[in-house]
Parts: sequence; C-alpha cells; structure tokens
Amino acid sequence: MFNEESHLKQPIRWGMVGGGRGSQIGYSHRNAALRDGLFTLVASAFDLNAQRGRDFSINLGVDENRSYATYQEMFAQEKLREDGIQAVSIATPNSTHFEICKAALEAGLHVICEKPLTFTVSEAYQLKALAHQKNKLIGVMYGYSGFPMIHQAREMVRRGDLGDIRVVNAQFAHGFHNEEYEKNDPSLKWRVTPAASGPTYVIGDIGTHAYFLCEMITELEVESLCCMRQSFIESRAPLEDNAHIMLKFKGGAVGTLWASAVNAGSMHQQKIRIVGEKASIEWWDEFPNQLRYEIQGEAPRILERGMSYLYQDDQGVSCNRIGGGHAEGYFESWANLYARFAHAFDASDKGDKVTLERIWFPSVDAGIEGTRLCEKCVESADNGAQWVNYKDEGINNGTS
Repeated sequence: MFNEESHLKQPIRWGMVGGGRGSQIGYSHRNAALRDGLFTLVASAFDLNAQRGRDFSINLGVDENRSYATYQEMFAQEKLREDGIQAVSIATPNSTHFEICKAALEAGLHVICEKPLTFTVSEAYQLKALAHQKNKLIGVMYGYSGFPMIHQAREMVRRGDLGDIRVVNAQFAHGFHNEEYEKNDPSLKWRVTPAASGPTYVIGDIGTHAYFLCEMITELEVESLCCMRQSFIESRAPLEDNAHIMLKFKGGAVGTLWASAVNAGSMHQQKIRIVGEKASIEWWDEFPNQLRYEIQGEAPRILERGMSYLYQDDQGVSCNRIGGGHAEGYFESWANLYARFAHAFDASDKGDKVTLERIWFPSVDAGIEGTRLCEKCVESADNGAQWVNYKDEGINNGTS
C-alpha cells in the first residue's frame, strides 16, 4: 500500500504557470500535487488575463500578493522571499515550454512540465544542461506512467517473464476531434495551430504518451523509424490528426505506434501490447487496473492491481493506494507521479544522491525522447515516409 507516513519535513512550496480556471489539465496537476500533502500551492500565474488569473488564484486560497500577472513576475518576486517557491509546474501551450522552463531553472526552481518538453531536441538538451548547472530537476508529466500495472509490466519485462522482446504495438487513438471542433473550442484551437503546438499535433499531444510507455516498460532503444501522417481535417494541415509510425529497435525487435484524434467512436484506445518469445502482456488505459498476461500454450491470465502475486514496488511512492478490487484511476496515477517528484526534489535539495538515484520518475531525458520522436516523425513523413535514423550524431550526445 501507499506509505502515507513517507512525508517530508515540510511540504515543497510550489507555484503554477498556466492551468487556470476551466483547465482540465490544471486541475489534474493541482489534484495530484496536493493529494498527499507533499506540495503546498503558495504562488501562481494562472492566466494571460491577469485579473481572471488573480481571481481564480485567490478563490483557490493563494495569497493575493502571490497571485501574479506573469510568470516572470512570479519568479522574480518569489526569489526575493525566504519562503519563496521551490518548484513550479508548467501547464501552458507547447510554444512556451522552453522559455518558461529556462526561466524557472535560472530562478533556481525544480520544474514539472507538460509534454512535449520543447519544440526541438536541441532546446531540450539546453534545458538538461541548465538543470545540471543549477543542480535542479526537470520532471515531465507523462501522467499514465503512474499506474501500478504499468510498473508491474516493466518489472515483468526486466525479470524475463516474456523472454526476449520481439514486437511492441502501441496506440493512443481517440475520436473526439473527428470534425473541425476547433472553430468553437479555444482549448483545441491552439493544439492545431503550428505557432502554438509546434511541428505536430497528435504525435506530440498523445503519441508521446504511448511512446513513453513503450520506452519505460521495455527499455528498448529505437534505431530507426518510418512515419506517415495525415490531416483528415484539411484546415489542420500541416499538423496531423492521424499518424502511423513503424519502429525498429536495437537488438532486432520491431514496433508500431498509432496516434489519432479522428478514430470516430473511440474513447481513448490507448493500448500497449508487448510480445516476447515466451509470452505477451497487454494494457489498456480504460481498464488500468488489469494487465493481460498470455503465455504460449496456456489460458490467458488477467493480473489485477493490488494483489499479492504482483511484484512489489520498493520505492514506496508509486504503489497501490487502496486494496485490490477497488478501482484506482487517472488521478491516482498523477498523484503517484507527483509523490515521486516531491521525494526526488527533496532528495536533490538535501544532496542525498543515494535516495535520488533510486527514485524513478519521468525526467528531462523522457522529455528529450518525446521531442525527438516528434522531430523524427516530421522528418520521415515530410520526406515521403522514408526510414530515418532515430538518433543523429551530435544531437544524440547533446552537443548541438
């Protein structure tokens, strides 16, 4: 069970940029951060509309003197306070991630950022270098990676329960944007606008989630990929609302990834199936408490969250919050990640390298690879769906 006694001496003083009134993602961050008393929200710059952001902030209980009009003002003023913020979450459009992350690190803050981390791999490496220089951490909000059964899947692969991995099929293919809803939906409009969203839409928005689960569970390295993408709603071009990606991994395994917002009738369809030489596992985020385990020649097994036959998490910050049979879900997954972020930030500030090294969380490296996926898919798709090397010399080691 989740160890609620594993608290900090003092909660991490925390601020937020973006994610204001009416933001589903903003609420998700706040719900997760405040769930276990590991963070306390003391400052905000919620909205481009300063008055609306201030009103919302005060309604949430933030001191009116720490409800700021801009993130620049928040970072500058909080740095002057003895009780200033120690960490910040960034829940803004993609185009702003790099500049806000950079400013936060320069202000001496730990960062939790929405994905994709940046527009380019080069920018992402700049943030990694700056974080190292400032001795601060960057967490990237891959919210589905906090589900306990994802960690069970990862451990099964690590322990060889599946044998050598041969095939990985991943997808995140919903149908909610099968028409041009952005005409009347500002929250969607920016996602299909290149200046705000970047070089991709569904690859960066949801494909990176599926890809991160693939990376996390299998720990395979991509060697090359081939991508084709479509804008079925023509006004979204050049940004895609559907993409198919083929992957070749080092060591011989292969994979596919389907990202779509036009899978009419579908809710999420975020699934990952990992096929090994002896057995396969499959997880579906609409049924997150179950993991399907199929051994060749035997009846399929459904592994259930919270049961004693599962591998146990020795980190104590991302395990079951309630007993098996009860449904844990999205908010629990996010809270598990925020618990990891909190313990990692605390260990970093204390210089406790032993503790820090054993806490897994989606780090800046996860952000780099999500950005790389977007960059390489665009390169492939815009050159006739040709195969491209996943890592280029220079970009690979962060020297460019």
